[in-house]
Amino acid sequence: MTLSVALMGTDLIGQARTGTGKTLAFGIPVMQRSVVSTDKAYDNLPQGKPQALIVAPTRELALQVSNDLHLASKDLGLRVLTVYGGVGYDTQLDTLESGVDIVVGTPGRLIDLANRKALDLSHVHAVVLDEADEMLDLGFLPDVQRLLSMTPETRQTMLFSATMPAAIVALARTHMRHPMNIRAESSYDTTMVPATAQFIYLAHDLDKPEIIGRVLQAEDAGKIIVFTRTKRQAQRVADDLAERGFSTSPLHGDMAQVAREKALAKFREDKIRVLVATDVAARGIDVAGVSHVINYTCPEDDKTYVHRIGRTGRAGASGIAITFVDWADLTRWKVINKTLDLPFPDPQETYSTSDHLYHDQGIPPGTKGRIVDAAPVERKPREDRGGDRDRGDRRGGSGGGGDRAPRSRGDRDRGRTRTRSTASSSEAAPATEAPARSSEAASSDAPAGASRSRNRRRRSRGGSGGGSGDAGATQQPA
Repeated sequence: MTLSVALMGTDLIGQARTGTGKTLAFGIPVMQRSVVSTDKAYDNLPQGKPQALIVAPTRELALQVSNDLHLASKDLGLRVLTVYGGVGYDTQLDTLESGVDIVVGTPGRLIDLANRKALDLSHVHAVVLDEADEMLDLGFLPDVQRLLSMTPETRQTMLFSATMPAAIVALARTHMRHPMNIRAESSYDTTMVPATAQFIYLAHDLDKPEIIGRVLQAEDAGKIIVFTRTKRQAQRVADDLAERGFSTSPLHGDMAQVAREKALAKFREDKIRVLVATDVAARGIDVAGVSHVINYTCPEDDKTYVHRIGRTGRAGASGIAITFVDWADLTRWKVINKTLDLPFPDPQETYSTSDHLYHDQGIPPGTKGRIVDAAPVERKPREDRGGDRDRGDRRGGSGGGGDRAPRSRGDRDRGRTRTRSTASSSEAAPATEAPARSSEAASSDAPAGASRSRNRRRRSRGGSGGGSGDAGATQQPA
């Protein structure tokens, strides 16, 4: 529906449910028109300057779009560059200096490169805003407007998104010239994939990992994406599932960019089966073979719900979307349910042992949420923990009762040794200490007044050599 319009250079707004091929809807016209622009008839264009700019909200989506364009332009000779944060500038700067045709990137890094005068957008003939509503939600709208101001007024602008909030419509009116609105569906309700089966469960937070572990062993379970609300929660759930024996990796913003790319690559290559992610992976990520999407917590709003469950059931395939709703989020879910006109106003209370869970998901009877044969964490018996014994020896004892007698005898020996050494050192003390002890004994028998007088006189002398006998003489009555 978009190719005939986009190939003519007309501005357009494309709206369709996720997983219907929006990337090639704008990628093919951009590549085709870029090839025409490099013809000899356009020798006035500066060589090596970007001819097209594609803006994506997340790094993962930018990488995916760039990979798709690399594959599609393999025989065209186009140079595609991906720019995003979290990595060094050197490679991106060198590539821009050598010349590129299409730039795909995130708003922040694109503006940084433009401010460095390394990215020249003055000759761009096409600008594409992919997942524009997500850029609005992430606060990138001012950055997008700055990027658009750096491009020529005669450019072609294409805006693609699964949902179209009012702010995006206002952006289109400001920066687009008579755009054609192309909607692949008749209403907003069809933004969800019809082939995706949805299940809403009222579940307890402590029982959710056990439920996920059993769903992973269902008959038709393939790769699964688990969405969490926070980064810490994503890490905790990933660690929990890994301890249960499942090949799992987290994907969240606290991870280094290299680690995020490796996790997504392993998930694509079937090296890991479960990806526990925040909403960083909810937009546009296309991974084949995702059979289930599980919302570990209730999504924030209806748009987040639509994009999360859109990671399964892509390109005509079927999928399963499971949403866990806490008791505190019941009102939030009712709003989402009403907005999307879903038939789940009252989620069913569900536990890992509920019969309807086994029936809904096709879980074999007797399945537990842990792989019995796998041993992801090896726990040694107490008698094999050498470190405990070492710590016990250093403490002079241990928790075991059988070994207490020999160690206690050694402790007594050490105690006697310390006593003997103390006694011997006392015997070896100089003889001058004896008068001091005798004087102390004498002072204990002396009157209190004499003691106070002697102490006062000793402090006032300031170190004279007078003995205690002089003090006794001065105390004689007149």
